Amino acid sequence: MPAKKKYLVTPALPYANGPLHLGHAVEYVLCDVFVRYLRSAGHDVVFVCADDQHGTPVELSAAKQGMSPEAFVAGIWEQHRADFRDLGISLDTFHSTNSPENKHYSELIYSRLKEAGDILRRPVRQTYCEVDRRFLPDRFVRGTCPNCKSPDQYGDACEVCGKTYRPDELISPRCALCGTPPVTRESEHLFFALSRHQAWLQDLVRSRRFLHPAVANQLQAFFDQGLQDWDISRDAPYFGCPIPGEKDKFFYVWLDAPIGYISATEKWAQDTGRARSAMDLWAEESDTEIHHVIGKDIVYFHALFWPTVLKVARFKRPVQLHVHGHLTLNGEKMSKARGTMINIRTALEAFDPTYLRYFFAANLGPGPEDFDLSLPEFRARVNGELVNNFGNLANRTLSLLTGPLGGKLAPAPGEAGKSLVEAALARIPEVVSAYEALDFRAVVRTIVEVSQSANQFLQARAPWAKVKAEPEVARADLSDVSDVVALLATFLAPIVPSVTEKLFVQLGTPPLTFADLGAGRALLPRARALGTPAPLLPRLEEAQVNRLVPPEELARLAAASGKPAPAAPSPGAATAADAAAEEIDIETFARVDLRVGQVLGAARVPKADKLLKLTVDLGEGSPRTIVAGIAEAYGPEALVGRKVVVVANLKPRALRGIESRGMLLAAGTGGASLKLVDPGDLPPGSPVK
Repeated sequence: MPAKKKYLVTPALPYANGPLHLGHAVEYVLCDVFVRYLRSAGHDVVFVCADDQHGTPVELSAAKQGMSPEAFVAGIWEQHRADFRDLGISLDTFHSTNSPENKHYSELIYSRLKEAGDILRRPVRQTYCEVDRRFLPDRFVRGTCPNCKSPDQYGDACEVCGKTYRPDELISPRCALCGTPPVTRESEHLFFALSRHQAWLQDLVRSRRFLHPAVANQLQAFFDQGLQDWDISRDAPYFGCPIPGEKDKFFYVWLDAPIGYISATEKWAQDTGRARSAMDLWAEESDTEIHHVIGKDIVYFHALFWPTVLKVARFKRPVQLHVHGHLTLNGEKMSKARGTMINIRTALEAFDPTYLRYFFAANLGPGPEDFDLSLPEFRARVNGELVNNFGNLANRTLSLLTGPLGGKLAPAPGEAGKSLVEAALARIPEVVSAYEALDFRAVVRTIVEVSQSANQFLQARAPWAKVKAEPEVARADLSDVSDVVALLATFLAPIVPSVTEKLFVQLGTPPLTFADLGAGRALLPRARALGTPAPLLPRLEEAQVNRLVPPEELARLAAASGKPAPAAPSPGAATAADAAAEEIDIETFARVDLRVGQVLGAARVPKADKLLKLTVDLGEGSPRTIVAGIAEAYGPEALVGRKVVVVANLKPRALRGIESRGMLLAAGTGGASLKLVDPGDLPPGSPVK
């Protein structure tokens, strides 16, 4: 296990301009899983966040609702706090940037930048409304995009084509407040001299410890063209922190927003007494490692401006920026305009957040890749891996032990299960390494593999058939599987803590931690009585998933994007296939042998877009290879661990040079519409009648 350290971990500050959506949830879950792992490993961790409450969009939104900015952001803060709580985000402090602490540290940092000679004054020409008598920041100017000619766009970027520009480049610009055309006036602004620090900053960005290479490569263009000094001031009126010594000038929101990390730490120190002040963690000589978890859309501010400001102001700099990609929905960018920007609260009202936490972790690697929330895959994967594979393994093992075997574990490991437990324990180092690297995708992959091995062991040993004739043999096998279940619960605890907390109660032992694993603690104390088994998590139903975005809305969006949507036959209507089907008698149908199978492995077939090669356990001792034309509906990762219905007595046939021994049952019109028939929780090999 890694040596014990002190950590300060932060996600990006959510902007206090509206509800949090599922794209935000990716980051907060990512951050929370990392923090929970660090705590489990015995590290000293402080986990803080705050609402980013200043700036023009907040000012505009408050005005539209007839509220003061202060009252508006206070309401949003309450909403965000509730979302964090219900999503299971284990923050130590959730603060705000419109606070005395943030004002104090903003002024302190500014004074040090000024002392260092890195604050410059320059005239800036900008839009001005003669009716409202104010300079207009970007969001206070609306007009037609100069690139795609879309009307009613903001003065900094087009929401339709994504093009960025200056407000004076808009076609027919107008004041967002009163609608009159603005004029151009000159105003003196304050700049941070970023250009003076290019060489130092480029070395930092190239450091693999600080930034993922793919992200560093994207930033290289800024260095190639030469870093530009950064305008850190805005003219009054502006909702933000006044700049000391200046008249009618405020700090630009992107200066005081990251300082919110420091002010949130100060709030934590005041409330808990675990530090004298934020400077115990943020001083240059501090032994605390600072980690920021952010989306790739705000790397520019966090990787260029923020570390340089901290260096000049003599504050501790983050050792690492963990940058994640964006979440798409069924292959499309999430969009408020298209109705696919799903709020976190919508998901929380539809189902247990455990499902989202698991699915996000299963897709999050250490790099900035985007990943897709395919709604069918989401449901199939959490049901197949978390509910069926892991949940059923735990439930049927403990049910047998606490039922016919009296709730007692075997006093020592059995001969048959020894290799199973040892193989599972051997996976600890790779899980630890994956958590340290924020490669949660690899963690989940290992959990699924170990869980599959334990399920295969149970299937081969069939302890349910031995509880009467050979009860101690059954007890030994089930006790060894229980050890593996406890280990898997430790692996899973940072991802789905509410599930693993229940499981450890059923196991009759305090939760195991990664620190316990590093110290070599026994997985389960064999003399301890087990608790009462119960299902850990119900299956995620299609109706629950449909509450995120109704199927008819997804079909409409697919049609609007030009993508074909699967057509469903009208109720009771006979299809051409129905009309042409030859009738068979009951004796012919009775010859079809339908069996429950469990998918052990899945991979795409090269040069065959519709085919997957599956390894399926039918309870026969050795698994079968089945080639199935379901790749348009299911990715390989969504199938591993899933129970399926197999035509087991189909003659072998060769597909793309692969011998296929069986066929899966599915419903639908073909392609992406196919839905595999779900046999429920029956073990592999069970007949389907």
